[in-house]
Amino acid sequence: MVSLYGDERIDYLLAKKDKRIIQSPSVFAFSLDAVMLAHFTYVPKTRGKILDLCTGNGVIPLFLSTRSIVPITGVEIQERLYDMAVRNIELNGLEDQLEMIHGDLKDMPAYYGNNKFDLVTCNPPYFPTPKKEEQNDNEHLTIARHEIYCTLEDVVQACSKLTKSGGKVSMVHRPDRMVEIIELFKKYKLEPKRMQLVYPKAGKEANILLVEGVRDGKPGLKILPPFYALKDDGSYTDELREILDGE
Repeated sequence: MVSLYGDERIDYLLAKKDKRIIQSPSVFAFSLDAVMLAHFTYVPKTRGKILDLCTGNGVIPLFLSTRSIVPITGVEIQERLYDMAVRNIELNGLEDQLEMIHGDLKDMPAYYGNNKFDLVTCNPPYFPTPKKEEQNDNEHLTIARHEIYCTLEDVVQACSKLTKSGGKVSMVHRPDRMVEIIELFKKYKLEPKRMQLVYPKAGKEANILLVEGVRDGKPGLKILPPFYALKDDGSYTDELREILDGE
């Protein structure tokens, strides 16, 4: 039996799958960003290996395990979130496929050396570090949302170094940092190949950016059709419902 601490709860990951996930509203609970990244990214299904940086409670590896049988490793710097991720592996009986590392993504290139990955995914902190007095009182949320321990450049550089030539990097971020992301991808030999914007609903500005690059790839960017999360009445669109149902 997996232990729960504080305000932790067990939720279903997908409506029509048997995967479950330990979450906490005060520590970490996954959002649409993680759902969309896991759906958007290319995934090696039977050969290769995957690394997920800024893994939180391991939500991306859990999602990807429904699409692939290859080994998946998550890296998380916060010990509390790392512990949740480890228990989520146990909860779902995925010890033979998933593993977690408690560490800093900036240290991973040296840790792995020439041991490169076919796919690196990342849902990094979105916002530059605010002044101390402007930071959230909740340390876990501040670290997850703001560039306290890593900058966007740190993230892209680590992703590039950890990906084998021809391998892919998939990231979810904010649309207002699109230009910066593309510039950093190019700087670190990640050629942007696919991009998609997610909108809360029709008529609203995009609030999620999905981008995939290929290490040492050739130029040629495809912009996918826009994705709308909600209908005008606030209910899920059919496209999002299919993803959440696990279809």
